[in-house]
Amino acid sequence: MNTRENRTNNGHELVVLKLIHTVIWFFFVSVIGYILYCGLADDITIYTGIAIGLVVLEGLTLLVFSGRCPLTLIARNYSDSTHDNFDIFLPEWLARYNKVIFTTLYLIGVILVVYRMLS
Repeated sequence: MNTRENRTNNGHELVVLKLIHTVIWFFFVSVIGYILYCGLADDITIYTGIAIGLVVLEGLTLLVFSGRCPLTLIARNYSDSTHDNFDIFLPEWLARYNKVIFTTLYLIGVILVVYRMLS
C-alpha cells in the first residue's frame, strides 16, 4: 500500500486527532479567557496562578517541539494537507493566527493580573 492510500484509509484516526486537538485547544482558550477575566475583574485567586502555570507549560511544550503542537506532528502522519487547519476543527484563518491571537490575549491577561497584584 502506498503512502497516499495509507493516509486515505486512516481518515478516522485523523478525525479523532482533530477532535482531541480541538478539545485541548478549547480548554486552553478558556484558561486564557479566565486569566484575562481575573485581571479585568481584579478577581485573583490561586486558580489564577494555576491557569498561568498551565499556559506556561503549554508554551514550554511548544518550545520543545519547535513551535508545533505534538498533536500536529502526529496528525501529519495521516494527511498531506497544506491547510493550517488540517489537524484541528477551526476555521483556517483562526488556525493560522491562533498563536498570535491567544499569546497576545494571554500576555494582556498576565500584565493585568500583575498590575492588580501590585496595586
